[in-house]
Amino acid sequence: MVLRTQISVTGMDIELARCNMVEQQIRTWDVLDPDVLDLLFTVRREDFVPAACRLLAFADLEIPLGPGARMWSPRMEARVLQELRLVPGESVLEIGTGSGYLTALLASSGARVTSVEIDPQLAADAKVRLAHAGIESVALAGGDGARGWGNGTYDAIVLTGSTPVLPDGFTRQLNPGGRIFGVIGEPPVMEARLVRWVAPGALTERVLFETMLEPLKNAMAPARFVF
Repeated sequence: MVLRTQISVTGMDIELARCNMVEQQIRTWDVLDPDVLDLLFTVRREDFVPAACRLLAFADLEIPLGPGARMWSPRMEARVLQELRLVPGESVLEIGTGSGYLTALLASSGARVTSVEIDPQLAADAKVRLAHAGIESVALAGGDGARGWGNGTYDAIVLTGSTPVLPDGFTRQLNPGGRIFGVIGEPPVMEARLVRWVAPGALTERVLFETMLEPLKNAMAPARFVF
Protein backbone atom coordinates (compact mmCIF):
# COMPACT_ATOMS: atom_id res chain seq x y z
CA MET A 1 0.00 0.00 0.00
CA VAL A 2 1.40 3.38 -0.99
CA LEU A 3 0.63 6.31 1.23
CA ARG A 4 0.30 9.64 -0.50
CA THR A 5 0.69 12.91 1.37
CA GLN A 6 -0.73 16.07 -0.06
CA ILE A 7 0.76 19.37 1.05
CA SER A 8 -1.73 22.18 1.22
CA VAL A 9 -0.39 25.71 1.33
CA THR A 10 -2.91 28.29 2.48
CA GLY A 11 -2.89 31.98 1.72
CA MET A 12 -1.85 32.60 5.30
CA ASP A 13 1.14 30.24 4.94
CA ILE A 14 2.25 32.05 1.78
CA GLU A 15 1.99 35.51 3.32
CA LEU A 16 3.91 34.36 6.39
CA ALA A 17 6.63 32.90 4.15
CA ARG A 18 6.78 36.15 2.16
CA CYS A 19 7.07 38.20 5.34
CA ASN A 20 9.81 35.92 6.68
CA MET A 21 11.68 36.27 3.38
CA VAL A 22 11.65 40.05 3.64
CA GLU A 23 12.58 40.17 7.32
CA GLN A 24 15.20 37.40 7.38
CA GLN A 25 16.79 37.62 3.92
CA ILE A 26 16.14 41.04 2.44
CA ARG A 27 16.43 43.47 5.33
CA THR A 28 19.48 41.68 6.71
CA TRP A 29 21.25 42.36 3.39
CA ASP A 30 20.79 46.12 3.90
CA VAL A 31 17.84 46.40 1.56
CA LEU A 32 15.73 48.95 3.41
CA ASP A 33 14.19 51.07 0.64
CA PRO A 34 10.46 51.05 1.46
CA ASP A 35 9.48 51.15 -2.23
CA VAL A 36 11.52 48.01 -2.93
CA LEU A 37 10.14 46.22 0.12
CA ASP A 38 6.59 47.13 -0.88
CA LEU A 39 7.15 45.63 -4.33
CA LEU A 40 8.15 42.31 -2.79
CA PHE A 41 4.74 42.13 -1.16
CA THR A 42 2.89 43.34 -4.26
CA VAL A 43 4.45 41.19 -7.01
CA ARG A 44 3.73 37.55 -6.17
CA ARG A 45 7.00 35.65 -6.48
CA GLU A 46 5.27 32.28 -6.15
CA ASP A 47 3.49 32.91 -9.46
CA PHE A 48 6.81 33.11 -11.33
CA VAL A 49 8.59 29.97 -10.14
CA PRO A 50 8.17 26.63 -11.92
CA ALA A 51 5.16 24.75 -10.53
CA ALA A 52 7.34 21.96 -9.13
CA CYS A 53 9.29 24.54 -7.07
CA ARG A 54 6.37 26.59 -5.76
CA LEU A 55 7.07 25.60 -2.16
CA LEU A 56 10.60 26.99 -2.57
CA ALA A 57 9.45 30.37 -3.88
CA PHE A 58 10.67 32.25 -0.81
CA ALA A 59 13.77 30.20 -0.03
CA ASP A 60 17.23 31.78 -0.07
CA LEU A 61 18.44 29.91 -3.15
CA GLU A 62 18.58 30.04 -6.93
CA ILE A 63 15.71 28.03 -8.37
CA PRO A 64 16.54 26.02 -11.54
CA LEU A 65 14.62 27.11 -14.64
CA GLY A 66 16.25 24.93 -17.27
CA PRO A 67 19.65 24.10 -18.73
CA GLY A 68 22.09 26.80 -17.60
CA ALA A 69 19.34 29.04 -16.25
CA ARG A 70 18.46 29.83 -12.65
CA MET A 71 16.18 32.31 -10.94
CA TRP A 72 18.06 34.79 -8.78
CA SER A 73 17.74 34.47 -5.02
CA PRO A 74 15.22 36.89 -3.45
CA ARG A 75 17.91 39.00 -1.79
CA MET A 76 19.77 39.42 -5.09
CA GLU A 77 16.62 40.66 -6.82
CA ALA A 78 15.87 43.11 -4.02
CA ARG A 79 19.44 44.40 -3.76
CA VAL A 80 19.67 45.09 -7.49
CA LEU A 81 16.37 46.96 -7.46
CA GLN A 82 17.62 49.12 -4.62
CA GLU A 83 20.95 49.83 -6.34
CA LEU A 84 19.31 50.83 -9.63
CA ARG A 85 17.07 53.44 -7.95
CA LEU A 86 14.62 53.46 -10.85
CA VAL A 87 12.41 56.46 -11.45
CA PRO A 88 8.95 55.96 -13.00
CA GLY A 89 9.12 56.38 -16.75
CA GLU A 90 12.75 55.31 -17.10
CA SER A 91 13.67 52.77 -19.77
CA VAL A 92 15.30 49.47 -18.79
CA LEU A 93 16.98 46.80 -20.90
CA GLU A 94 17.02 43.38 -19.24
CA ILE A 95 19.26 40.71 -20.76
CA GLY A 96 17.85 37.34 -19.74
CA THR A 97 14.12 37.31 -18.96
CA GLY A 98 14.35 34.00 -17.13
CA SER A 99 11.23 33.40 -15.05
CA GLY A 100 9.95 36.92 -15.68
CA TYR A 101 9.90 37.82 -11.98
CA LEU A 102 12.67 40.43 -12.08
CA THR A 103 11.05 41.75 -15.25
CA ALA A 104 7.81 42.18 -13.31
CA LEU A 105 9.60 43.95 -10.45
CA LEU A 106 11.33 46.34 -12.84
CA ALA A 107 8.06 47.13 -14.63
CA SER A 108 6.20 47.51 -11.33
CA SER A 109 8.79 50.12 -10.34
CA GLY A 110 7.31 52.23 -13.12
CA ALA A 111 9.97 51.47 -15.71
CA ARG A 112 9.41 50.72 -19.38
CA VAL A 113 11.16 47.38 -19.80
CA THR A 114 12.61 45.69 -22.86
CA SER A 115 13.52 42.13 -21.89
CA VAL A 116 15.53 39.80 -24.12
CA GLU A 117 15.61 36.02 -23.72
CA ILE A 118 17.65 33.61 -25.85
CA ASP A 119 15.81 30.45 -24.72
CA PRO A 120 12.46 30.17 -26.57
CA GLN A 121 10.81 28.05 -23.87
CA LEU A 122 11.80 30.40 -21.06
CA ALA A 123 10.57 33.33 -23.13
CA ALA A 124 7.21 31.66 -23.77
CA ASP A 125 6.74 30.74 -20.10
CA ALA A 126 7.68 34.24 -18.93
CA LYS A 127 5.22 35.80 -21.37
CA VAL A 128 2.38 33.75 -19.89
CA ARG A 129 3.37 34.58 -16.30
CA LEU A 130 3.66 38.30 -16.98
CA ALA A 131 0.28 38.37 -18.71
CA HIS A 132 -1.29 36.46 -15.81
CA ALA A 133 0.17 39.00 -13.37
CA GLY A 134 -1.19 41.91 -15.41
CA ILE A 135 2.25 43.36 -16.17
CA GLU A 136 1.87 45.52 -19.26
CA SER A 137 4.84 47.92 -19.62
CA VAL A 138 7.15 45.19 -20.93
CA ALA A 139 8.33 44.49 -24.47
CA LEU A 140 9.59 40.91 -24.76
CA ALA A 141 12.12 39.96 -27.41
CA GLY A 142 13.76 36.69 -28.39
CA GLY A 143 17.42 36.56 -29.28
CA ASP A 144 21.02 36.82 -28.17
CA GLY A 145 21.61 39.97 -26.13
CA ALA A 146 24.88 38.95 -24.49
CA ARG A 147 26.80 41.80 -26.17
CA GLY A 148 24.08 44.41 -26.52
CA TRP A 149 20.64 44.65 -28.08
CA GLY A 150 19.45 46.73 -31.00
CA ASN A 151 20.19 50.42 -31.39
CA GLY A 152 18.14 51.85 -28.55
CA THR A 153 19.49 53.59 -25.47
CA TYR A 154 18.36 53.02 -21.90
CA ASP A 155 18.42 54.52 -18.44
CA ALA A 156 19.30 51.17 -16.89
CA ILE A 157 20.62 47.85 -18.17
CA VAL A 158 20.50 44.63 -16.15
CA LEU A 159 22.41 41.48 -17.07
CA THR A 160 20.83 38.52 -15.32
CA GLY A 161 23.72 36.21 -16.20
CA SER A 162 27.40 36.78 -15.60
CA THR A 163 29.90 37.83 -18.24
CA PRO A 164 33.70 37.51 -18.07
CA VAL A 165 34.03 41.08 -19.38
CA LEU A 166 31.46 43.82 -19.92
CA PRO A 167 31.04 44.40 -23.67
CA ASP A 168 31.36 48.00 -24.85
CA GLY A 169 28.04 47.57 -26.61
CA PHE A 170 26.22 47.99 -23.32
CA THR A 171 28.00 51.17 -22.28
CA ARG A 172 27.19 52.68 -25.69
CA GLN A 173 23.50 52.01 -25.01
CA LEU A 174 23.40 54.09 -21.82
CA ASN A 175 21.53 57.37 -21.62
CA PRO A 176 23.18 60.21 -19.67
CA GLY A 177 23.01 59.23 -16.01
CA GLY A 178 22.29 55.64 -16.95
CA ARG A 179 23.60 52.61 -15.05
CA ILE A 180 24.42 49.00 -15.74
CA PHE A 181 24.21 46.14 -13.27
CA GLY A 182 26.29 43.12 -14.14
CA VAL A 183 28.16 40.25 -12.51
CA ILE A 184 31.61 40.40 -14.06
CA GLY A 185 34.36 37.78 -13.98
CA GLU A 186 34.94 34.06 -14.14
CA PRO A 187 34.97 31.37 -11.44
CA PRO A 188 36.20 31.51 -8.77
CA VAL A 189 36.16 35.33 -8.79
CA MET A 190 33.05 37.24 -9.82
CA GLU A 191 31.91 40.68 -8.69
CA ALA A 192 28.53 42.37 -8.88
CA ARG A 193 29.21 45.85 -10.24
CA LEU A 194 27.24 49.00 -10.89
CA VAL A 195 28.54 51.05 -13.83
CA ARG A 196 27.25 54.61 -14.19
CA TRP A 197 27.40 57.17 -17.03
CA VAL A 198 28.72 60.45 -15.58
CA ALA A 199 29.79 62.38 -18.69
CA PRO A 200 30.34 61.75 -22.41
CA GLY A 201 33.02 59.04 -22.56
CA ALA A 202 33.26 58.83 -18.76
CA LEU A 203 31.95 56.04 -16.56
CA THR A 204 32.25 55.20 -12.88
CA GLU A 205 32.25 51.65 -11.58
CA ARG A 206 31.45 50.43 -8.07
CA VAL A 207 31.88 46.88 -6.76
CA LEU A 208 28.76 45.94 -4.78
CA PHE A 209 29.54 42.43 -3.58
CA GLU A 210 31.15 39.14 -4.58
CA THR A 211 28.92 36.36 -5.89
CA MET A 212 28.74 33.48 -8.37
CA LEU A 213 26.27 33.44 -11.25
CA GLU A 214 25.63 31.27 -14.29
CA PRO A 215 27.03 32.98 -17.41
CA LEU A 216 24.95 34.44 -20.19
CA LYS A 217 24.89 32.22 -23.24
CA ASN A 218 27.49 33.48 -25.72
CA ALA A 219 28.96 35.88 -23.16
CA MET A 220 32.02 37.74 -24.38
CA ALA A 221 35.25 35.99 -23.43
CA PRO A 222 38.32 37.97 -22.35
CA ALA A 223 41.29 38.23 -24.69
CA ARG A 224 43.81 35.47 -24.07
CA PHE A 225 47.54 35.87 -24.47
CA VAL A 226 49.12 33.29 -26.76
CA PHE A 227 52.82 32.57 -26.23
